[in-house]
Amino acid sequence: MSNDSITRMESPLTTLITDSNRYLKCYHHYLKHCTDQQTMEEFINNRFLDIMTKTVNGKSDLNVIGVGSGSGSLDLQMFSVIHRKHPEMTIDNEVIEPSPKQLHGYRDLVSQTPGLDYIRFNWNQITADEFEEQWKEKKRTEKADLIHMFQVLYYVKDLGATISFYQSLLNKNGQLLMTLHSGNSIVVKLRNTYSNQLGTTEVARSTGDIKRFLDSKGLSYRSYELPNEVDITKCFIEGDEEGEMMIDFLIQVLDFSKTASPELKAGVKEFLCCPEFSVESNGKVLMNAQYELIVLEQLT
Repeated sequence: MSNDSITRMESPLTTLITDSNRYLKCYHHYLKHCTDQQTMEEFINNRFLDIMTKTVNGKSDLNVIGVGSGSGSLDLQMFSVIHRKHPEMTIDNEVIEPSPKQLHGYRDLVSQTPGLDYIRFNWNQITADEFEEQWKEKKRTEKADLIHMFQVLYYVKDLGATISFYQSLLNKNGQLLMTLHSGNSIVVKLRNTYSNQLGTTEVARSTGDIKRFLDSKGLSYRSYELPNEVDITKCFIEGDEEGEMMIDFLIQVLDFSKTASPELKAGVKEFLCCPEFSVESNGKVLMNAQYELIVLEQLT
């Protein structure tokens, strides 16, 4: 199937990230129908401490920067895993989150979770790029032991420059954790196929782009596949609001069903239901949208 047959819109489509409220609604509906959160929770419970072994060794205080921490649930899970193993350790947690609703939700979660006295929070309602600008303007010199960027690098201006900046903030044996869709994810293939029509070139990024950058710099890294199955059944029900929001999130376009041409809408749905990319099981249409975690350790 070629995207040459799809008519280019006279007016460009709007990226979903420009409407934070709609973005969050679409994201929450997506999470309801995929295994992303479950996979991340299992990874943190089973593999996270192995990654952090050298980092936490001999430390009494851990400096963390969470870039795009969202509602904070994964942050607190990581801290809980560390705290169970190292109850004497305190954590300084710099939270970077541009969404006021997400940041408010994170604060609420902290206030409702007992036993977090070992964590100090510093709240920043800004983007990853804005945090970098402020850091440089203030000439800050602190170092971090753990920086995590889960599903963030789609939205930065310069992928390589952003990775280099955050790597530069790491202490020796510090870890930079980055997740994006893997190059094998159908979501990446979908976004790449229609990137010209959708105007979403940046969000077509994958961990393949991260690896190519790190390889070009001669940097070693570890990678972990994170399976993610998405139930996209509702995407094929005409007029289903939840299905429409899931498509918005998958292709990162605002109100796609209302603003895209009939040809483009048909092409995207045809792509999604192609037997090469999705399967039918027990009356559901399931799609592989796997992620990958890249771990970059600061060796010096």
